[in-house]
Amino acid sequence: IDMTVRRKKLNKVASSAKFFIGIFFFITFVAVDRRIIMDKIIEDDELGRLIVRVNSRARSLVFRTKGDAVYVSVPPGTTLKEVKQAIENLRGKLLASRQKISPAIVDLDYKIDAEHFKLSLVSGEKDQFLANSGWGVMEIVCPPHADFTDEKLQSWLHKVIEESLRRNAKSILPSRLASLSKQCGLPYSSVKINSSQADGGSCSARKDINLSYYLVLLPSHLIDYVLLHELCHTREMNHSERFWVLLNQFTEGKALALRGELRKYRTEFRILYCQDSAIVLAHLCQHAGTVVTMRWHGCANMVAQT
Repeated sequence: IDMTVRRKKLNKVASSAKFFIGIFFFITFVAVDRRIIMDKIIEDDELGRLIVRVNSRARSLVFRTKGDAVYVSVPPGTTLKEVKQAIENLRGKLLASRQKISPAIVDLDYKIDAEHFKLSLVSGEKDQFLANSGWGVMEIVCPPHADFTDEKLQSWLHKVIEESLRRNAKSILPSRLASLSKQCGLPYSSVKINSSQADGGSCSARKDINLSYYLVLLPSHLIDYVLLHELCHTREMNHSERFWVLLNQFTEGKALALRGELRKYRTEFRILYCQDSAIVLAHLCQHAGTVVTMRWHGCANMVAQT
C-alpha cells in the first residue's frame, strides 16, 4: 500500500513538474519571440522612418540620424518595446536632429577632388545631360535650363551617385583588402560591397567582411585603416585591448589617431559629404568605349560616354 501511495505522489509531482516546465518554455518562447532578431522598420508620424538593426558588438542603443532615416543599433536580445520606449525618451532630441538635416541640391556648384574620385559639373548647350567619364573621373555637361530644384531630377541624380560609388568601390576595395590580408597574415572568407551608412565595414564570426562603397570617398590611408580594422576582427571579434594592440601593430601605432581622423569625414546616402562638405556625383560606365543613356521619369536623359 505504501509503495502504491508513493508511486501516486511521484506521478502527481511529475505531472506538476511537466506543467510548470511547459509554462516556463511558453513564457520563454513568447519573450524571445518579441525580441528583435532582424532588421525592423518603424514608421513614425514625426520622425519618419526608423531602421532598427541588431549589432552583436553593441552594448547600448545608439541612434544615428541620416538623410533618409534614423538608424538604431541595438544589442542582441533587445525587445521592440524597449526600442519604442527609448524613441519616446529621445523624441525631442531626435526631432531636433532631423530638422538640422536638409536635402542637398546637386547643381553646377558641386564638385569633388578626392583621391579616388574627381567630379565637375558644367553648363552645356544641348537639352540633355552629357557625362564624359572614366574610372574615378567624371565631367557632367548639364542642359542650359536644367531645373535642379526638381525633386524627380534630384532623386534620379542621387540614384546615379549610389550606382557610381558602388562600381568604383568594386574596382578598388576587394583587391586592396586581398593585398592587406596577405601582407598581414589575416585571412578572411569573403568580401561584399554594400550601401551601409552606419558603418564603413563589418566582419562576421565566419570572417565574412562587408564594406560600404562610401569608403571610396576617403583618402587611401583611411581606406586602409578601415580595411585593417575589419581584418583584425577576423582574429579579435571585439574592441578589447588585444584588438587595439593588434591594429596598432599594422598601423605603426597610429590606430587611435587614424580613428579620430576618420570621424572628421561624414558620408551619407543622398547627402554625401567629404572633408570640405562637397557632394559627390558620378556615373562610371561599365565598359570603356560605350555610350549609356539613362532616363529619369521620361523628362530628361543623360548620355554617359567614355
